[in-house]
Amino acid sequence: MDERTLRVNEVFFSIQGESTRAGRPCVFVRLSGCHLRCAYCDTEYAFTEGESRAIGDIYRQVMSHPTDLVQITGGEPLLQEDVHELIGRLCDAGKTVLIETSGACDISPCDGRAIRILDLKTPGSGEGQRNLPANLEHLTKRDEVKFVITDRADYEWARSMLERHRLAERCAAVLFSPVFRQPPGRQIAGARPLPLRDLAEWILADGLNVRLQPQLHKFIWGPRKRGV
Repeated sequence: MDERTLRVNEVFFSIQGESTRAGRPCVFVRLSGCHLRCAYCDTEYAFTEGESRAIGDIYRQVMSHPTDLVQITGGEPLLQEDVHELIGRLCDAGKTVLIETSGACDISPCDGRAIRILDLKTPGSGEGQRNLPANLEHLTKRDEVKFVITDRADYEWARSMLERHRLAERCAAVLFSPVFRQPPGRQIAGARPLPLRDLAEWILADGLNVRLQPQLHKFIWGPRKRGV
């Protein structure tokens, strides 16, 4: 029987720019395809670009890099059912596997050894109505929740979600990330960037138990660079 495949946009070795593991070397597996169109998206090239690759081939490429940290991302990685085979194989090999997923896909089938980073879509994303409320019930102390924040209204919505669902108590971390300034032509709906200082001051003023998350890789290589 032919080996299962995944449609892959890119696989690369870089510095993790987000999550509680920011700054660590990490292998990224970016899968193709996404059913959302967030206003601030910076990886729209992953919507359609990519090629079909055998899971064994992807696994061997990941294993060739000198790190125990792997992130499965997209696009939206959970749109491809066979991603769970890759996740399981990497967990079996002792890798720390991060799954970067939107709030619009069911996270319950994910391997319990993996760490899910649930990107809850704010109103400013234009896709907030796509969040699946049931995902919040599946979160564990291993998982992280991320909010990409476009403005003060998004911040207040994220703060209300944090408090209503006790996310800081139930998860390993809650990440507040401001929209980064995008190069011309790289915005789907033109979401304006949010100054990092503004978000930092709002968090401090409210004493929130969250982690301010700049996108470290963009400060290192700039927002245009792919494969980092």
